[in-house]
Amino acid sequence: MHFATLLLAPALAAASSNIPYEQYILAPKSRDLIPPSVHGVNGSVTRAKSLTQSSGGEAIFHGVSSVTYDFGKNVAGLVSLDVGSSSSSSAFLGVTFSESSLYISNQASDATADAGLDTPLWFNVGKGAGKYTPEEKYLRGGFRYLTVVSNTTATVALKSLRVKFAAAPDQDLRAYTGYFHSDDELINKIWYAGAYTNQLATINPKHGNSLVHLGTISSGDDINLPQTDTWWNNYTITNGSSTITDGAKRDRLVWPGDMSIALESIAVSTGDLYSVRTALESLFVLQKSNGQLPYAGKGFRPSVSYTYHLHSLIGASYLYRFSGDKDWLSNHWSQYKRGLEWAISSVDETGLANITSSSDWLRFGMGAHNIEANAILYFVLQDAQSLAIELNDKTALANWRKTATRLKIAANEKLWDASSGLYFDNETTTMHPQDGNAWAIKANLTQSTAQAAQVSNALKSRWGKYGAPAPEAGKTVSPFISGFELQGHYLANKPNSALDLIRLEWGFMLNDPRMTQSTFIEGYSTDGSLHYAPYTNDARVSHAHGWSTGPTYALTAYAAGIQLTGAGGSTWVIAPQVGDLTFVDAGFETAKGKFSISFRGSGKGVGRFTFVTPANTTGEFVLAGARGSLVSEGGQRVKLVNGKASGLKGGSWKLGSD
Repeated sequence: MHFATLLLAPALAAASSNIPYEQYILAPKSRDLIPPSVHGVNGSVTRAKSLTQSSGGEAIFHGVSSVTYDFGKNVAGLVSLDVGSSSSSSAFLGVTFSESSLYISNQASDATADAGLDTPLWFNVGKGAGKYTPEEKYLRGGFRYLTVVSNTTATVALKSLRVKFAAAPDQDLRAYTGYFHSDDELINKIWYAGAYTNQLATINPKHGNSLVHLGTISSGDDINLPQTDTWWNNYTITNGSSTITDGAKRDRLVWPGDMSIALESIAVSTGDLYSVRTALESLFVLQKSNGQLPYAGKGFRPSVSYTYHLHSLIGASYLYRFSGDKDWLSNHWSQYKRGLEWAISSVDETGLANITSSSDWLRFGMGAHNIEANAILYFVLQDAQSLAIELNDKTALANWRKTATRLKIAANEKLWDASSGLYFDNETTTMHPQDGNAWAIKANLTQSTAQAAQVSNALKSRWGKYGAPAPEAGKTVSPFISGFELQGHYLANKPNSALDLIRLEWGFMLNDPRMTQSTFIEGYSTDGSLHYAPYTNDARVSHAHGWSTGPTYALTAYAAGIQLTGAGGSTWVIAPQVGDLTFVDAGFETAKGKFSISFRGSGKGVGRFTFVTPANTTGEFVLAGARGSLVSEGGQRVKLVNGKASGLKGGSWKLGSD
């Protein structure tokens, strides 16, 4: 963090005191952290709890011993030790980290590589009293538990243990521009945990993962415990002072697929679109002359991913929708078009894209006319047409429309399985993937609302005790793909199915004591074990992954119903689907102003509903079963027809009876 930011922090914290529902925000009030509690002690340590108090004291380590401190939530940053004294010039103290309670250890940290565990940080405290801080490359991206280890016979007095919180470096950490509240406390906590997960995954781009052993160490290699010194976070991954990455602890790189979930959730919570923009620009810089965009950003090996290529185009569209920055879109429009043409070049005589690359979100294989890839392509083709009209570029419109029309027909003819109510993964398998079916609804690849509902119901029927399965990745629960399934349930007019999935899957992730109880894990097994099938090293799994934050956006956009249809919210739809919630209060801001809604049910009907949209915008209102009229602050009345009203001007409106 910049020194100037440190100076401004107290004033900024005071300015954020009027943030709605601030009590749910998990981001710390100060970037200077001390652990609030002791998790456990090994060996002889006197006054271990003294390091949990800002007033200080000394924890005395007598010979070989250790103390594990619990920050109570996932945090990130650079640790420092203030040593009072040591009895030997050969004395050392080490520090280990873990996001999960499963990997608390006085020998090693949880893993950032594909095999083994990470070595402790060692401090030669025999040099005498003073503050010991490691090089910045040893900044740790995510941990809830920190263990201080003494490995010699010396007696060492430790005066303080502090962490300089390094995530979201440009943000006033608690000054959210969005909020969400309902009558369901679990739902509320999940919304804010999603926002905090994305804050942890937002970094100074100079602290990307250097991936020292990428391609040289695999999960099959035998690596002794602890692993060698390989988890440096000192690789510059984008321009600018802040960027969004996939996860807090591991990779710390720009991944376009992850952004298709994280971007929308960021937009309705912290509003940090700057970090999104630097990430997207780092992908467009790597575009090849044939239009192909990278699987991942700078620092990762070159690899072709058809789906992640499309996710980069989705990111550009999403950024424009929330920012309204037409200059940015215009500057990248030629690249966007080349990227879309590269994707269309895979469409064969069937009307479907034939996928030859295997890289994706860690699912097992793609396979020819893959439903996930084709559904995402269909979604991008719709986006592209809207963007072309915005920019008054009609050169490719006819071809894009024709390609999309043929694709939708072919997908339903060749891949739809009416007996199951789901799409096949491709023409050569009987497997029905979660990703392709969720995307079929999201992309409007389904041919009717009845078909979308059929897919929604079929997906729900497969849920297990711990969430929605992703059979395309083995015995896996993928919060990433479940984020798209959430949107699918809402789009199929099944709000209670969406809420049930949030409570089931994200409720498990938030409350399970093996997890951070503050951020969302990358993936786990259908049996509830914290094993993610694509990996063999369970300690490697990230417990703060932006692609797992789908409920934050879904609750704002669908439960609260605030959806932007024009750039920056120039046009909008207020279409709440509250399901079994009886109270919802939510909002967020764009450059055009504030969007908010407040809903309170009454029996089985609408007791009270108000919403606010910015001046100089227009939109429509949709609320199934609502009757009466909308009344503006100025007294204008617009009668609802079948629960709908259109042509509304921005301002303050309430639902009233006639």
